[in-house]
Amino acid sequence: MSKSSLPVVLSGIQPSGHLCIGNYLGAIKNWVAMQETHDCIFLVVDLHALTVQQVPAELRRRCLSFVAQYVACGIDPERSTIVMQSHVPQHAELAWVLSTLTYMGELNRMTQFKDKSQRHASNINAGLFTYPILMAADILLYQANAVPVGADQKQHLELARDIAGRFNQRYSETFTMPEPFIPGTGARIMSLQDPSSKMSKSDENLNSLIALLDKPDVVRAKLRRAVTDSEKEIRFDPEKKPGVANLLTIHSALSGESIPALEAHFAGRLYSALKEETAEVIIEALRPIQTRYDAVMADKKVLEGILAQGAESAYRRARRTLSKVYRKIGLVPPAAR
Repeated sequence: MSKSSLPVVLSGIQPSGHLCIGNYLGAIKNWVAMQETHDCIFLVVDLHALTVQQVPAELRRRCLSFVAQYVACGIDPERSTIVMQSHVPQHAELAWVLSTLTYMGELNRMTQFKDKSQRHASNINAGLFTYPILMAADILLYQANAVPVGADQKQHLELARDIAGRFNQRYSETFTMPEPFIPGTGARIMSLQDPSSKMSKSDENLNSLIALLDKPDVVRAKLRRAVTDSEKEIRFDPEKKPGVANLLTIHSALSGESIPALEAHFAGRLYSALKEETAEVIIEALRPIQTRYDAVMADKKVLEGILAQGAESAYRRARRTLSKVYRKIGLVPPAAR
């Protein structure tokens, strides 16, 4: 089956914080599997990152690091399009057009804006408010059929669908209506320090997450500090024993052992045994990822080639969509140069 006949799936991660096992098990591992069944576009959404104040040198380093980590986790640049959002100017251009079709009331209802405004009270900028419009442009620009979304982004996808429908009704069919993609598998990994909350790559407490690039001693130290409970029994009970359940989930997702098998394996043993063994499972799972990452980061030409190839492919797709949009809304096409 040719790539052009496959449904288009688009996803991306903002280059902030540290990619962690939560990102890997909840999203990236599924991305790797999707390469067999979809025409995949994976973004590093660096323009979105600008809604929060950044240190320029650190932002550039993280962007390149995220690309290398995508590849290290199994995203194949020969089968998928890996692209830096800012390398394709049509993202920002389409976002402006879509902003004229988006109502203030819709943006006011976005719960993420309210949450981020509270966390960044000294920098409540217009970009933070219009963030969902740029996200809609990311999706609609590539005529994505499916978008993997978590609960925190579902509202944004619904807005993208509303905007697409509004444009299609006003100017004729132009945009594919994107559908949420719910993978059949994907573990929900919780914070090591607050197992009632999802593990976040942007958590300020680094003991709460296991980064994909954490070295073995760091992994062991973080697992020793992981929150459990005052009981002694190792059993899977997310409501009463969320910390223990989280460690069992991580172990199972990376080792392939079922939860019941792990409960039997750890029966009568101390929490320290669960933490130590889970740490070793994590270390072994991360070892090939880190080896591949180091190789990619060591060759600047490889990284540049991946980004150049991705930008060229994405630019062609994006230009087709934007040219159609500009023509339909009545803009004058540029003269040949």
